[in-house]
Amino acid sequence: MNESQKGPIFTDIVLEVFKVGGLLVSEGDEMGSEFGITSARWKVLGAIFLAGEAQTVSQIARSMGLTRQAVQRLVDTMHKDNLVLFRSNPEHKRAKLVELSDHGKAIYSKLDQKQTEWATYNSNDIGHKDLKVALSVLKRIAEKLES
Repeated sequence: MNESQKGPIFTDIVLEVFKVGGLLVSEGDEMGSEFGITSARWKVLGAIFLAGEAQTVSQIARSMGLTRQAVQRLVDTMHKDNLVLFRSNPEHKRAKLVELSDHGKAIYSKLDQKQTEWATYNSNDIGHKDLKVALSVLKRIAEKLES
């Protein structure tokens, strides 16, 4: 296959990723509904949890591929709902650090368990090798777009 033939296939991949992205948001909203959590809030909880330490809003936004303003709106609402806490940032006067509250940790833990079961169910008819190839290709596409 020559290089010019790759473009349409790449476009088809992008369109399928958009479709899957929308479906994943819907699935995430459904899974989080019993806890009063949207996919967007779940992503913020996950970004903080996976970082292993408190994060600034800008750090959370970068890890999620979102704007700082969008994450700030989410974090402000999540703070009012006792999902996250703000703490002073010794490296910056105005950029507070955001960390999970005990309530946020508990919700994230429940969602993580639910998501693990969901992922197992939804991957049961896809081979391990196919999943690894899909992950590798998506990571390579992300790296290319980030450079």
